[in-house]
Amino acid sequence: MTNLKEEVQSRRTFAIISHPDAGKTTLTEKLLLFGGAIRDAGTVKARKTGKYATSDWMEIEKQRGISVTSSVMQFDYDDFRVNILDTPGHQDFSEDTYRTLMAVDSAVMIIDSAKGIEDQTIKLFKVCRMRGIPIFTFVNKMDRQGKMPLELLAELEEVLGIESYPMNWPIGMGKDFIGIYDRFNNRIEQFKKEGEERFLPLDESGELMDGNELKDSQLYEQTLEEIMLLSEAGNQFSEEAIANGTLSPVFFGSALTAFGVQTFLDAYLQFAPAPQPRAATTGEIDPLAKDFSGFIFKIQANMNPKHRDRIAFLRICSGKFERGMSVNLSRTSKPINLSSSTQFLADDRNTVNEAVAGDIIGLYDTGNYQIGDTITTSKDMYQFERLPQFTPELFMRVTAKNVMKQKHFHKGINQLVQEGAIQLFKTVRMEEYLLGAVGQLQFEVFEHRMRHEYNVEVIMERMGNKITRWAVEEKIDENLHNSRSILVKDRYDKYAFLFENEFALRWFKDKNPAVELFNPMDDVGR
Repeated sequence: MTNLKEEVQSRRTFAIISHPDAGKTTLTEKLLLFGGAIRDAGTVKARKTGKYATSDWMEIEKQRGISVTSSVMQFDYDDFRVNILDTPGHQDFSEDTYRTLMAVDSAVMIIDSAKGIEDQTIKLFKVCRMRGIPIFTFVNKMDRQGKMPLELLAELEEVLGIESYPMNWPIGMGKDFIGIYDRFNNRIEQFKKEGEERFLPLDESGELMDGNELKDSQLYEQTLEEIMLLSEAGNQFSEEAIANGTLSPVFFGSALTAFGVQTFLDAYLQFAPAPQPRAATTGEIDPLAKDFSGFIFKIQANMNPKHRDRIAFLRICSGKFERGMSVNLSRTSKPINLSSSTQFLADDRNTVNEAVAGDIIGLYDTGNYQIGDTITTSKDMYQFERLPQFTPELFMRVTAKNVMKQKHFHKGINQLVQEGAIQLFKTVRMEEYLLGAVGQLQFEVFEHRMRHEYNVEVIMERMGNKITRWAVEEKIDENLHNSRSILVKDRYDKYAFLFENEFALRWFKDKNPAVELFNPMDDVGR
């Protein structure tokens, strides 16, 4: 790496967000194909063939055909180095997605053409808007019957409140899908055509040359009318509006057939931002700064079941990483030597010797790191903006089925809790283990992983919904514990109460005005 500025400006780091089944993992794989990172895409639909999505590495993901963890994939394409973070689509894993969105510079939002804007898309979109990151939209499954394109655009603007600019426009849909009218490249890209036949040039007025049989198609005429309407009444193209996240370029295509994907990728790389400055406690950190810095946004245990390892995912924010370098962990002010590092293609890994701002690398972790940790070579012990700690809503009491496996039970529960998907509490009286999560699926994944990765069967007793509030004070009268306000300690030994309902919370506040309570999600715009 001879020129840090050139290296950093060639990075494009983005997350793909969508509702489950919109085609997120499929699009990810097609991008990897175009980038030459894989030769053959496994699809989540083809379970009987033994082919699975490259980005779905966990056993339970392969069984269910869903993504429940954030995968990281990197490839080179056309002088760019692309880092894709494939996030969980399932709402029960929204906090993993939220933290992942803190580590990217832009987002690609996939919309199912038949279903339009769905609930999970809205939630994730709001997180992107809150961070002000550019959003690129890919309307998927145009080879199936769906909503009219103009209706989808209206939905995008009305439901999400963002302006849109169609970079291309579909010619027909479903069985009548012919291809896309590419406004940006001034050409028509034909569906199910290869080689020279695939692209048809348009003249200066945006029409096909005389003699082309497509000109006689009614769908072509309808497309020209819609293009004229978009030109006259639609939003103007603006690179500035794209950069500040108020205008979303829209692309139409079919991820499953790879149609329109490369056209999207080429335009995305042209307009998506390179790594941007990051807010820290000492001010904004320039990605071109000499000092190396980054933050841990994810910890994952047992990505390689044979080695029972733990990987801390680091987003590099400034400077250059060199394997073996010494850095400071801001939380503890202790130096750490970064001798073991890796880059990813899902569960395929290679040792990385150098990386720059924008890259995502994995650090082998023996227990040094926590989610949200900042590491840097700077003498200033600054910290990047805090990552959210989600407030769990569902609770389970958990014990080991076999008392002889307590050692494995404690190891497993402590490692999985450090990943951040579930939270661990202990009751102050009996020291019972309680697990808290945002959604039910997290408990199912926990139980599955304890059994398959730690060889421990667990008994999980449902406790239902609770309202969690942490205590500001370091000492709490343990007599305040009762069945409607359970007093617990989290894994950092901080006191918290699990309230039965809103009434119990209000009653407690009225009776104990001296006990100050807080909700950590209040600090992150919720």
